[in-house]
Amino acid sequence: MASTASAYLTGFGRYLPGDPVDNDGIVSRLGGDDAVTARIRRRVLDANGIRQRHYALDEQGEPTELNEELAVKALTAALDDRGIEAGDLRMLATATTMGDVLVPGFASMVHGRLGGGPMQLLSASGVCASSLAALDAAVSKIKLGDHPRAAVVGSELSSRSLRQRRYDGIRAGMDSHFLRWMLSDGAGAVVVEFQPHPTRLSLRVDWVRHVSLAHEHDVCMRAGMDGAEPVVGSTWQDLPVDDAAAAGMFLLRQDVSMLDDLAGAGLAQFEELVDIGLVDISHLDHVICHYSTNAFRDLAFDGLRKRVPTLDTDRWFSNLETCGNTGSASIFIALEEAFRSGRFAPGETILLAVPESGRFSFAFAHLTVVAPPQQGASS
Repeated sequence: MASTASAYLTGFGRYLPGDPVDNDGIVSRLGGDDAVTARIRRRVLDANGIRQRHYALDEQGEPTELNEELAVKALTAALDDRGIEAGDLRMLATATTMGDVLVPGFASMVHGRLGGGPMQLLSASGVCASSLAALDAAVSKIKLGDHPRAAVVGSELSSRSLRQRRYDGIRAGMDSHFLRWMLSDGAGAVVVEFQPHPTRLSLRVDWVRHVSLAHEHDVCMRAGMDGAEPVVGSTWQDLPVDDAAAAGMFLLRQDVSMLDDLAGAGLAQFEELVDIGLVDISHLDHVICHYSTNAFRDLAFDGLRKRVPTLDTDRWFSNLETCGNTGSASIFIALEEAFRSGRFAPGETILLAVPESGRFSFAFAHLTVVAPPQQGASS
């Protein structure tokens, strides 16, 4: 196969399980109606601005689907959007915080359920930014000419870990309960090809950048260890399961005191992209930024206005309020909605931005909207 220097997003899909759940309906799914937990819940919901989200749980809080099923439904939607089948893929890159099983890898489980033919697999682990890491890998293989077509999916089913049974006997505190009222379920997917869509707009991937600052920061979001740092002999793999559960090791925890530092570090990374010329503020038409709370959006706007006093916040797109925080899936769920809304025009540029609180990492991707070949693709 001849090598090529371009990669295009040509199909978009998402899947949000069940009916939307508003703020008053969360307790019926997750539990947690005691006074202390209710107070934390109200505080978190007041700050994050999320009005509704989706859970793969029924009204009694029992699971209705697997994470791999969410991923396959988003992938199927993206394939249908492009008008191709799983057998047309030669690579599948997946991203999730926690799969359904410890082994095999998430990509293997998704491929097994999706079907299709032989293909290269990649399971990107981490938290929110893992989806753009998966995209980076797929785009790189397309640009190398190793594959003509790939699919990328970010999928999260966090609700199973957020139900009351996980919190029984654990002291209610912001570090253990913050993410309980932040996270929800969903999956988003894209198709990547070496050429544009033949009959409609495509998004050319100009570059992807992913940087970790873990050498400068302690762990912020965690599960599987007691305390902020792992210690030999005291991780979830070292203790009896009951002891690990009693210690709260299976809870997703967040050190909320570090989140302002995350916002500041993310702004610094964005400014570096501007300084080295990868982002031209004057010609940036759209920004799709994954953030977990509207409070972070406001911090970002305040910081950017210091650099760009004329910043037009209408350029920013987010569906956090209506789709919730779905971790690694969020950026693709937002991109799918933005694309479907018709807000993009040929020649316009798009910046995808994803901060990850795990141990501070940041991912960005720059896209250019191109017309179908017969109309003359915009450069």
